[in-house]
Amino acid sequence: MSAGRTHPHLVERERETAVLRDLVRRTAAGRTGLVVVKGPAGIGRTALLRALAEEAERRGLRVVETAGARERMLRFGSPSAPLGTAALDPAAPDGRAVARGGRSGDRGGRARVPVASPDAAAAPPLHGPLLAYLQMVGSASVTRPTLLSVDDADRADLASIRALVRLMRTRHDLPVLLALGWRDREEPAAPMEWATRSMLEVLRPRPLSGPGVATVVRRLAGTAVEAGFQAGCLAATGGIPSLVTALVAGLGELRLPLTGAGLEAAGGGDIPLFGARVRRLLHGQSPVAVRAAQAMAVLGDGTATTTGAGLARVETTAFTRALRRLEAVGLARASAADTWSLAHPAVRNAVLTGTPSRTRTDLHGRAARLLHDSGAPAGDIAGHLLASPAVAREPWARALLREEARTALLRGAAEHAVRLLRSCVPPGREDTCDPVLVTELGIAESRVDAESGIGHLTSVLDRLPDPDLRLTVLSTLVGALTRTGRTGRAAQLLAAQDTGSPSGRARLQLLEADMLLAATDNREAYTDLLEGVSLRLDLPGTTAEERALLAGRAFIAVSRGERLPQALSAADRVLLSGTPLTDSPVSLAAAAAALAYADRPADAAHVYQQLLEGADAVPDHLRAGLLALDGEAAQRLGRIDQALRSTAQALGSTPGARVTHHQTLALAVRLHALLDRGDVVAAEALAGTVPPDTIDDAWQWNEYLAARGRLRLAQDDPVAAVADLTECGRRQGLWQRTNPAASPWWYWAGHAHLAAGDPAEAGRLATRAVDLAHSADFPVALGTALELLASAGGERGRPQILEDAESVLAQSGAALSLARTRVARGRALLRAGHVGPARKVLRRGWDESHALGAHALHDEAHGLLLSAGARPRRAASRGAGELTRSEKQVARLAAAGRTNLQIAEALFVTRRTVELHLTSVYRKLGLSGRKELRSALGRPRGAADAADARREP
Repeated sequence: MSAGRTHPHLVERERETAVLRDLVRRTAAGRTGLVVVKGPAGIGRTALLRALAEEAERRGLRVVETAGARERMLRFGSPSAPLGTAALDPAAPDGRAVARGGRSGDRGGRARVPVASPDAAAAPPLHGPLLAYLQMVGSASVTRPTLLSVDDADRADLASIRALVRLMRTRHDLPVLLALGWRDREEPAAPMEWATRSMLEVLRPRPLSGPGVATVVRRLAGTAVEAGFQAGCLAATGGIPSLVTALVAGLGELRLPLTGAGLEAAGGGDIPLFGARVRRLLHGQSPVAVRAAQAMAVLGDGTATTTGAGLARVETTAFTRALRRLEAVGLARASAADTWSLAHPAVRNAVLTGTPSRTRTDLHGRAARLLHDSGAPAGDIAGHLLASPAVAREPWARALLREEARTALLRGAAEHAVRLLRSCVPPGREDTCDPVLVTELGIAESRVDAESGIGHLTSVLDRLPDPDLRLTVLSTLVGALTRTGRTGRAAQLLAAQDTGSPSGRARLQLLEADMLLAATDNREAYTDLLEGVSLRLDLPGTTAEERALLAGRAFIAVSRGERLPQALSAADRVLLSGTPLTDSPVSLAAAAAALAYADRPADAAHVYQQLLEGADAVPDHLRAGLLALDGEAAQRLGRIDQALRSTAQALGSTPGARVTHHQTLALAVRLHALLDRGDVVAAEALAGTVPPDTIDDAWQWNEYLAARGRLRLAQDDPVAAVADLTECGRRQGLWQRTNPAASPWWYWAGHAHLAAGDPAEAGRLATRAVDLAHSADFPVALGTALELLASAGGERGRPQILEDAESVLAQSGAALSLARTRVARGRALLRAGHVGPARKVLRRGWDESHALGAHALHDEAHGLLLSAGARPRRAASRGAGELTRSEKQVARLAAAGRTNLQIAEALFVTRRTVELHLTSVYRKLGLSGRKELRSALGRPRGAADAADARREP
């Protein structure tokens, strides 16, 4: 049987086709046969019957085909010509006839003629035309074996089908093969009950396996099948061949590739052809099955049987039976114990598309109430309320939506919170709504739709009797107005505050701090604000409000490189007196950032880790900013892996086109870290996710331009690198971020100018950075500026300048900058002919770059060592992962502040053993001493002390 090559559905049907070939052979030999091809819609019954007819013709059998679905029912009692009468005429020249569509005539007269059979007394009478037809079948088969094929026989006149089966059962001498295509139904009547087991053959085609699906797709598309698409296609279709065919055709119509990604992209909407096929399959089911599918589509994956039955308004047993029927046709699947899901999001979308909108709305409303009464989480209920506006405004629903909106804000999902709250506030009726509800809406809107948020908050400001809530509204209003450039109006709100009492003055300080930090999101507002707002740094910092104001002022002062001693003293006061329990994490992070931009990244990293350890107190939208800052501090310290981990968490799954300003900083830091590691390919891929039109005026995008310029330099495109870095420098000037320690853009701009053949410009950038960093006592900025200055100058004095740079960086904790400078110095010494000293310094840079995971720098040092005649062996084990268990114990206790003697007593070892362990720890971590140990281990002081205290005997 060659049908497998012509029918895509005849895949994994070898057993069935073998049985059919054998039946044709036996019929050709003069035997009677009955075969029922039974299965759900779309399983491939028709394809098997067609293959059977082709095989029968090839063997010389007379073939008569019809379908109950085409004729609506086989009315053998009609006075019109019975099935295939012409074909059954022994004198007919053609041996094949197909009974085609057309409305049957009136049944007319029905002569009752008994049939001579062993059970004639119990059998119902037959109509005269049917008896004549059966006699004609017998006569025709005497001259030529015959195949009678009836597809969709379950939809024909069952009395006539039963009579045909009875003929096969009583006339074993007729060379007739009766083939019935029978769709699975819940009704008990079936040919299997009317025939004897000895003569009956029942074929039940099974759904396709994964490889079978791949074969069908390959035959239809003519291309190889991706493994991801094979798995997704199998899940979406349940292995039902007709669904596989429709899915492939639907994706082709959408011009989507036959890949896992293409299927996933299409899953969010209704796929043409596939959706239509799903709906045809569904409408062929019972009304209970249709309601069950609609309930499942509304409730989503993992629906409990009792919940689904309640929404479908059927008994649990009937609901389960309906789902089994849907599972048989590939539309549903059992998820876990007593839970169900539709087969795939594409199936769910098809069902929802076919459900009338009013029915959908009603189902969502009833689902919300049903889930609420059963104690389901608010998040599971809120989506249904959004789809049923009338129910959403009921008191219980409004309370639930407000609670879920608060949760959404805490996890940073402001857009979702706005959708939830807007469903509680009818448009145009804000004045009649609860002012607290409108306040909640305005606060949520201020993060995603500032104009709407400002309007709502302004409308309720005078209606709020609670002073704390009023302060919250004022704070949000001031921030939103400042971020949108309306600093004048924000200042008016501040000026209107009563400062005659300590609480009034504290409130004003907090509002001014909010305005300062909000201005860092808008350059025009930032510039305007700096012209008219005091940046005094002499506040004592005894209250949380004073500390918030000091932190904002210190951050701005350090970024501008102004009054640095006072700014750093203010930041230290904030961090010394403030705690995560009493102060805003934004204030503490701003103070820590001031330290990071003053070349104290280790101190900043310690604060960031403290705040991240107390993650319960930090909303998710602020957590992304903290992670970005933590990654920046780690990258400045040369902790590449930590920088990559923090930035990965900050970015999450957010696409480059939708990153927030906090995430933009994480994006820039991640690019730097990837380039530090030497992974240019990954850096290119990351930069490729950011469309050019995404870049706006925020200062965080300045840092992205600097990182992208460095990438262009690594790609050997100095012209593009100079363009990006020059633009970055221009924007930094507009933002007044003139402190060379705040951003390394000038360092990479200098190297880009060197690569472009402009050492004079590189020297100008380096000289300016040296002057600023030296006066401010910023060791990292000074060391890197000296390294750039040496590279821009002549070779004669280069080794000495690089030695000075190395000496400065050795005390800074910036391990990667130190390793980079050592490699540069080794190269300079080698060029000057000082091979011995070159080997020594290159070996240190080679070891350090290996420990840090800076692969490109390590390879560069390796090549220089070979040029110097050295034979470098395997680099020494470095990094926290290389510490032994004993070394980790000693390091943790030392980081907690214990002396060597205390550590020796706690671990029952000698003091000398402790010293040896610490020496090994410093070497492996690239540290200069105990001071840097706590930050290197990445544990805040409080957490370390608490953990160590629990270990005390």
